[in-house]
Amino acid sequence: MASEAPKEIPERSKGEEGDTAAGPSKNALKKAAKDKEKAEKAAKRQEQERLEKEKSDANDTAKHLYGKLKEGLGETGDGKSPTRTTLRDLDENWEDKEVTVRARVHNARVQSAKLAFLDLRQRTENIQAVIAEGGQYGISRQMVKWCGGLNRESIVLVTGVAKKPKDPIHSASISSLEIHVEKVFIVSEGPLQLPMQVKDAMRPPPNEEDAAAMGDELVTDSSGTPLVGLATRLNNRVLSLRTPTDQAIFHINGAICELFREHMIKNAFEEIQSAKIAGTATEGGSGVFEINYFNTPAFLTQSPQFYKQMAIAGDMERVFEIGPVFRAENSNTPRHLTEFTGLDFEMEIHESWNEVVDYAESLLLYIFKGLRERCAYHISVIQREYPDAGNFQIPEKAPRLRFAEGIKMLKDAGIEASEDEDISTPHEKALGRLVLEKYKTDFYFLTHYPLAARPFYTHLAPLPPNTPAAKQTTLSFDAFMRGQEIVSGAQRIHDPVMLEERMRAMDPPLDPESEGFRHYVNGFRMGCAPHGGGGFGLNRITMLWLGLGNIRQATMFPRDPGRKAP
Repeated sequence: MASEAPKEIPERSKGEEGDTAAGPSKNALKKAAKDKEKAEKAAKRQEQERLEKEKSDANDTAKHLYGKLKEGLGETGDGKSPTRTTLRDLDENWEDKEVTVRARVHNARVQSAKLAFLDLRQRTENIQAVIAEGGQYGISRQMVKWCGGLNRESIVLVTGVAKKPKDPIHSASISSLEIHVEKVFIVSEGPLQLPMQVKDAMRPPPNEEDAAAMGDELVTDSSGTPLVGLATRLNNRVLSLRTPTDQAIFHINGAICELFREHMIKNAFEEIQSAKIAGTATEGGSGVFEINYFNTPAFLTQSPQFYKQMAIAGDMERVFEIGPVFRAENSNTPRHLTEFTGLDFEMEIHESWNEVVDYAESLLLYIFKGLRERCAYHISVIQREYPDAGNFQIPEKAPRLRFAEGIKMLKDAGIEASEDEDISTPHEKALGRLVLEKYKTDFYFLTHYPLAARPFYTHLAPLPPNTPAAKQTTLSFDAFMRGQEIVSGAQRIHDPVMLEERMRAMDPPLDPESEGFRHYVNGFRMGCAPHGGGGFGLNRITMLWLGLGNIRQATMFPRDPGRKAP
């Protein structure tokens, strides 16, 4: 094959950019020189800053009094464990005494080169700390500057002397003392930027109407200070939990559970733990969450109702449970959740169904009075934001109105309502106002609900002579707080023949022999004592006791139709 003629390489024109055989172009050399000059200046500046810092550090006589804790040396940095004090324990008896507290930096500011302030927050309390140049320990200006520049929400260990300020510090919950700082060490550093400020969440969220009207715009109060909406708080739950109000709310939540369990045990109830997964949708088949259970359908239980009754059929006599309840109801209201904590009880009846109502009343009064006696401090914390917290009218004995009497009270007040169906939320609230006006209480019972308003296992009330079947009522009750239902209960049907009749009379009919009901109904076929009980919603009790605007505020990690996280 004949060789091809070599291709000619075009010459680069004289003004063209790039390197030549002789070396880099003039422009490339200029650029390299500029880059080198910039790098030298930056290195010189960094070296100068390093030398200045070394000089400053060398002159800092207080560098052992502040900084970040060294790992493995404990919270003092010297391997010794200090005796820490909680802010809640500080009172006038601590004046002129040394204290060591671990708290969060709620705010930090430099007043001058010689003076800085920290606002230290610990759960429900906060106190001012003063960092002043000089003093017994020789606080340096470097330490003053460092303290004033601490990031908010950093956790610090502070040692100092408690002093009485010249004037009360109105911005702190502990207004009659301040800490004159001797040492400050960072235990955990907060970020430079936070998705929301804890201090802005230390006021009630804007109401839903205002928030909806503002859309994505920032909602502020009359002074222009941001109001943190409920959604923002829930999306940043770790931060919102740090507010004193939230700390106190969830203390109240726990106290209600403690009082509930305490009263149950005192009255010979046994605590049980029922299943939360069922093979079929029970209690009517609506409002349940379906899950994949090893490639077969299963459902989250709506309540422990069947299991409580089966325990009674198993001769446990009196049982109670505290556990999660799941409701697949698309209700986006301030008082509904798809998952909440249920407080349930079931008990044998000896003489009358009123035993159940009597017990429910004694239980709730025990909880209400216990909260007032044991949680006065935490209620006072919440009252800083919610003045109605704990301002709950408790009677010596709660009024009991038949459902028909409650409807008559509404009608007499010019409010139309039906005796043949369940009472609506607006009617509940209206009746609550009427009861408060007439009986001077926020707590009362409605009994004898119409048949259509109760589940199939509710025992029927005796029908008076010449009363049409359409007016059939039940041996049932609801308890109300501030005009909202918190407890639903009744005597249950224990006779298997009556139970099967009620199931088949439902619309649509329920099959007692189906997989979802067979084990339940069999318990009664084997003999079961008369019994009744009730179910409470923990989060709703907390919301209404404290006068909160939304049940989500009384739920640590709420679940509703639009929220599955955090």
